Amino acid sequence: MSNHEPRHQTLSFLQQRFAEVGIEPRTRHGQNFLIDLNLVRLLVESAQLGPSDIVLEVGTGTGSLTGLLADRAAEVITVELDARMHQLASEELFGRQNVTLLLKDALRNKNHLDPELLALLAERLAARRGAALKLVANLPYNVATPIISNLLACGTPPTTMTVTIQKELAERITAEPGTKDYGALTIWIQSQCRAQLVRLLPPGVFWPRPKVTSAILHIERDDVRRAAIGDLDFIHSFVRALFTHRRKFLRSVLIAAHKETLGKAGVDAVLAELDLAPELRAEQLDVPTILELSRTVQRHLLAGAAAGERGEA
Repeated sequence: MSNHEPRHQTLSFLQQRFAEVGIEPRTRHGQNFLIDLNLVRLLVESAQLGPSDIVLEVGTGTGSLTGLLADRAAEVITVELDARMHQLASEELFGRQNVTLLLKDALRNKNHLDPELLALLAERLAARRGAALKLVANLPYNVATPIISNLLACGTPPTTMTVTIQKELAERITAEPGTKDYGALTIWIQSQCRAQLVRLLPPGVFWPRPKVTSAILHIERDDVRRAAIGDLDFIHSFVRALFTHRRKFLRSVLIAAHKETLGKAGVDAVLAELDLAPELRAEQLDVPTILELSRTVQRHLLAGAAAGERGEA
């Protein structure tokens, strides 16, 4: 039996281990450790790892989950911001040849991942023919949204992302049109992926106990959906602008976002082309409709720019 069995991620083990080295979890780093062993196993099983997979873990913690992932995958690249946790994990994972531990912030800023991390992932993927990149992590609450969102913006996003996150975030990702949780993040993820809520996690299954309910969420990349988007950068900025004032009418939001380029007449032409009523709100539109709206707006913008270059009125 491996010495990395999930029994290590128990409350008694963590409290004893932390006491030995004289440290406590730092809530500012989102350090809430999953201590229900059945749920740890469920997280790993839900990731559907294979022997050729490369796993990215953000938030190494003590390395207990890392060891379980390394038992199933070709290799694990795990990132930890806290030097104390990094040291604990280094001791826990000593001798693991297929684990790379990084002491760094996975984010350069809220809109970009660390470029060195991205370069390493690309290098490892290139070195393993046919390998799939998968994110598996008990994500710190304070970085969950930018980690998931920015991974989908990179050139080779993970095939799957299986994560523990706040229930509120899981509801935003899986939301339906017309609901309060439906917004820019919903569109960004659902336009490229299929997302499934695996299990809700009450506060008591973590140590320290958070104040909120969490969830295990499994996100699977859909390459057909992703290819249909076209310009990822444009849809990303378009959708964020669309939901900046989510209660405003669609026509007003589009005019405000593109008043210098399309103007009122151009916006009216777009809405007429798609047979969309100007008094609709963005939150009422399903994902395919918003994608079609984005493509149509971009096409009109490009046509207007081309006309301007030719000196047309």
